[in-house]
Amino acid sequence: MKIRVERDSLADAVAWSARTLPNRPSLPVLAGLVVEASGDTVSLSGFDYEVSTRATLDADIDAAGKALVSGRLLSDIARSLPAQPVIIALEGNRVMITCGRSSFTLPTLPLEDYPALPQMPESSGTVDAGLFGNAVTQVAIAAGRDDTLPTLTGIRVEVDGSSIVLAATDRYRLAVREIEWAPVDSKIHAELLVPAKTLADTAKSLSGGSSVSLSLPPEGERLMGFEGDNRRTTTRLLDGEFPKYRSLLPNESSTHATVDTAALIEAVKRVALVAERNTPVRLTFADSEVALRAGAGDDAQAEESLEAAIEGDNIEIAFNPGYLLDGLAAIGAPQAQFAFTQATRPAVMVGVNDDGPMRDYQYLLMPVRLTG
Repeated sequence: MKIRVERDSLADAVAWSARTLPNRPSLPVLAGLVVEASGDTVSLSGFDYEVSTRATLDADIDAAGKALVSGRLLSDIARSLPAQPVIIALEGNRVMITCGRSSFTLPTLPLEDYPALPQMPESSGTVDAGLFGNAVTQVAIAAGRDDTLPTLTGIRVEVDGSSIVLAATDRYRLAVREIEWAPVDSKIHAELLVPAKTLADTAKSLSGGSSVSLSLPPEGERLMGFEGDNRRTTTRLLDGEFPKYRSLLPNESSTHATVDTAALIEAVKRVALVAERNTPVRLTFADSEVALRAGAGDDAQAEESLEAAIEGDNIEIAFNPGYLLDGLAAIGAPQAQFAFTQATRPAVMVGVNDDGPMRDYQYLLMPVRLTG
């Protein structure tokens, strides 16, 4: 194998393919990337039995071939090379990398011990890449990070015709986003549980293209695929029953309050400076304003108030400031509208723009019980 590629293209493709490689692989070969040259393209592939990645790039191929090398090391080297063409050559059990006056020699890993990459399922349709990336980001913030509750570490993907609903919860908050896509079959229906970290990383990394192809698993299979901009990923789905989250979203509210999003974010950040770990920030909605308070007694205290448009009953409620800030940042709108039923019940936040409330994204937040 001997190839010549552009440095920037190589660095991007290697970094993308290596991003999911395990830090502590169960087998040494799983820390490797497969470099394969054929025709006029080079592919870089990784696989750890759960997630597979593959990136392709154009190259001048002097000799076709295939080699397995350390993915992290190759990524570090590619990123550090000068802005000149890169020559990669396989010589025996070594891979030689030359760029300008820099050269590296990498030992190869045994290809015969490397598992076969899973086959990409057939495309089920396409979705706008930017829209998909933003939607997954909005939902992923609410996914759990406790591996002892694996079901909550996933994002539920509900596909029904041209609609996709994404949902995630860690029991303290719930994020739900609905988007449109272009399915191959208008009657398609699926309910999947995708690892949140994998889905978030993939959606973000593919958001620079025009569209992302989604490959839903056939009946009885547990593998979902994503492809766009010469990149493809497959991931195994999670098992388990996702909570029946729709019942958590209230059908009616006693109070609606609308606040400037940026101003509220800054106010929460300031007031939360005196909130010790797990200490909530109190919000009192009354008299056309929201008053924020944190701290009590002999501890440090902070107060601030903002204008708010309030419809319905006055209410005092408390939230984890970190969770509140996550939701405010995620709605992506100039104003945030809160819907309350009572101080001990979850509140629902949506964004508001010139056309009114944006119901395609909802962020439900559990309150912290008030004491004193």
